[in-house]
Amino acid sequence: MPPQIKVENVYKVFGRDAGRAVRMIEEGLGKEEIMQKTRLAVGVSDASFEVEKGELLVVMGLSGSGKSTLLRCINRLIEPTAGKIYIDDVDITQLSEKELLALRAKKFGMVFQRFALLPHRTVLQNTEFGLEIQRVPVAEREQKARNALELVGLKGWEDNYPEQLSGGMQQRVGLARALAIDPDILLMDEAFSALDPLIRREMQDELLALQSRVHKTILFITHDLDEALKIGDRIVMMKDGRIVQIGTPEEILTEPATPYVEKFVEDVNLAKVLTAGSIMHKASAVTFPKDGPKTALHKMKEIGISNILVVDTDRRLIGQVSADGAIQLARKNVPSLESIIQRDVPTVHPEERINEVFAEEKFPVAVVDEKNRLKGLIIRGAVLAALAEKRSS
Repeated sequence: MPPQIKVENVYKVFGRDAGRAVRMIEEGLGKEEIMQKTRLAVGVSDASFEVEKGELLVVMGLSGSGKSTLLRCINRLIEPTAGKIYIDDVDITQLSEKELLALRAKKFGMVFQRFALLPHRTVLQNTEFGLEIQRVPVAEREQKARNALELVGLKGWEDNYPEQLSGGMQQRVGLARALAIDPDILLMDEAFSALDPLIRREMQDELLALQSRVHKTILFITHDLDEALKIGDRIVMMKDGRIVQIGTPEEILTEPATPYVEKFVEDVNLAKVLTAGSIMHKASAVTFPKDGPKTALHKMKEIGISNILVVDTDRRLIGQVSADGAIQLARKNVPSLESIIQRDVPTVHPEERINEVFAEEKFPVAVVDEKNRLKGLIIRGAVLAALAEKRSS
């Protein structure tokens, strides 16, 4: 399938004769030099990237990096100076005003930093607003708005006014308003930046939980690296209007492409970013319920371990047995391991962060997928070694 969003060599220059600045960029001049020579402001410089359907892509950078300008080019709230922008294989830079309005109504939902709620409207009426503009019948738009409010956890608040809500709740209304029109793409511009730190973290968690249910394509703008690392499937990093690196959170942290990126990420706690799947070791020996204690002991002796994981024939984790327990059974000639299987083995998902692994009091930790199938094993030493290796590389 083609990407849902494709940005191809997009420029945005503010000022007259913007094409002159584009030519200067192509000749290798930088943003500041162009400003000094021409008084033209370069907002975005030769940006190219793709967003897959259902992906949560974060565009991040400091103030003035061009991230919000880029976002507004994507739905043509700001007209690009040059380049192409494809939405589902349609080059929207070629659309008429009427076609563009129709595409925005169908494809895009937008969530702003400052909530942008209408104070004289109730929560329900604010949520209906986009549907009202589309002239959706009253009963239908009310039901869609109620469904969206329930989705963001605001069922029961429909008749309240914005002033009666906390900042986090107001932002949920903004998100519900965007979701109510059922857009294919959500554009979120510094959506959580105005919130207190605690509420901001809660909203990040809510967004991730929501995304697991609705699977929208989300383009999220932020200046906060921790936020980008937490919520992004991939991150686009910008500086002075240019994209300087695109990668997963782990790639950004462990393989910075430029000194700027390296400086940006140097103080990040890797334990909050590296995943269990990236540091796990293959479980080189496992045993099965049908195996007797002597078989289990033989497998443990071969690789020098004192505990072995027990799985079924589909490699679904059942538990573990210890060498001491197996020795006791062998001495009593008990043929089955069933009575000594310890079923409280700590587990993590491959995508969980290492700090979640550290939260476990017991090691080793089994890495399992959604169907409880064993993917690997983590020991405490492997966590420490991975952190040391990534930091020194």
